[in-house]
Amino acid sequence: MTLAEEIMYNLDKNAPMTNREIAQQEVNDFKLSQRYQWMLTGEAYYRNQTEILKHKRYIIGEGGAQVEAKNLANNKLVHGFVRKLVDQKTGYLLSKPISIQTDGPDEYKKQLDSFFGKPFLRQLKNLGKNAINKGIGWLQVYYSEKCELSFKVIPSEQCIPLWKDGAHTELDKMIRFYPMEVYEAKTKKTVHIVELWGTDGVMKWVQDTTISPDLMLYEELKEHFTAQTKNGQEKLNWERVPFVPFKYNDEEMPLVEILKTLVDDYDKRMSENANNLEDLPNSIYVIKNYDGTDVGEMRRNLSQLRVIKVRDPGGVDTLSLDIDTEAFVNHVTMLRKAIYEFGRGMDTQSEDFKGDKSGQAIKFAYNDLDMDANTIETEFQASMEQLLWFVDQHLANTTGNDYSKYEVDFIFNRDVLINETEAITNAKNSVGIESMETIIANHPWTTNTQEEMERKKEEESEPIGNNPDQAYGGTGGNPPETEQKQAEQS
Repeated sequence: MTLAEEIMYNLDKNAPMTNREIAQQEVNDFKLSQRYQWMLTGEAYYRNQTEILKHKRYIIGEGGAQVEAKNLANNKLVHGFVRKLVDQKTGYLLSKPISIQTDGPDEYKKQLDSFFGKPFLRQLKNLGKNAINKGIGWLQVYYSEKCELSFKVIPSEQCIPLWKDGAHTELDKMIRFYPMEVYEAKTKKTVHIVELWGTDGVMKWVQDTTISPDLMLYEELKEHFTAQTKNGQEKLNWERVPFVPFKYNDEEMPLVEILKTLVDDYDKRMSENANNLEDLPNSIYVIKNYDGTDVGEMRRNLSQLRVIKVRDPGGVDTLSLDIDTEAFVNHVTMLRKAIYEFGRGMDTQSEDFKGDKSGQAIKFAYNDLDMDANTIETEFQASMEQLLWFVDQHLANTTGNDYSKYEVDFIFNRDVLINETEAITNAKNSVGIESMETIIANHPWTTNTQEEMERKKEEESEPIGNNPDQAYGGTGGNPPETEQKQAEQS
């Protein structure tokens, strides 16, 4: 029996556990799982809250126990590699509007453009950020208060999918849990809501048991939405669970899981180097015949008064801290290279990128980033197909037209750096070989291919006429036939 079959068996009405109890157990297990911890770590590292911020320096105290050394330098240098790589990937693949092509009627194309326009582009970019940081992003389909089909990005760490298959392609149920602020009398409290979504509806309840009974929200199974039909208002459910997954990769592995050890070591080495530089003025002092017993007093006198008293014969020597600069530079250089290599990004400070600026060289510099973008696009294409199903169902219910029989292609336009002069030359040389639409789409100045095509058609259709007040042929005066007519009339 598969996991999905076991879950379905437990969800049966005769099972010893209720749906609510099963969902609650899934929430408890998920919060203890490694997947949940990696999601929180991915979000933290994107916000530059890395492991180095917890770093403390220790010395050996009395009895050999470690105690924190608060008098030593403890620099905590954070390097936002994860944030840069995530933004680089989303900016490269998801910053430009997606192009939609369909063999359906123009009305269908207009409807798709309205659903997947600029507001959706922002959501798609946030989905990409969630997917890369946490392995998977989630988009909820719902109807707004204005009865409009809408989409909402849900934080990945709030979602527990129950899949029908081992490949994680089809949802059976979705559990969502999230905090919500409420007022109990005059006190503001945070309660935790749990929702269980299925094709038969949604249940909702409050997880906390320490709040007043008045706040113990519990809703029995209710429908996904209410629709206005010819028979009046009807409560309906989608035939699918209204959540669409957007994965970073097939394994749903976040970027931070690949890079965490490398980024932590880079932060640590850079911080240690800063500590050594800061501690250099506080070198080890060798005191001969010191006239005193309190070493702390000696250090205070040295730092504040710049003088200490020693017996005769006496003196003060120092032991300097030698820093192997070459070894340090080599280590952090290799670390930086490894971070961009295994993070599949483009290091704009790399010496390779600063050399040849030809189109081929730029394309080579984008190889790793392009490879990761291909993986993301493959996953997102499948997700867009799932999302399209909800749009087609909505249009069928509201317009009576079944558009699901038409093919729809979503084209992700990548924001790649190019040699502009070379690209324009190639576009000119392709006239007569490639279609005009392909040439315009690949021209570096084109921002919207369809709009540019329409502008070109308008220009070509405009008639060219002569202005009687305009010089003719660069010689001045009116056209020859006009001058002849004027001579005949006179």
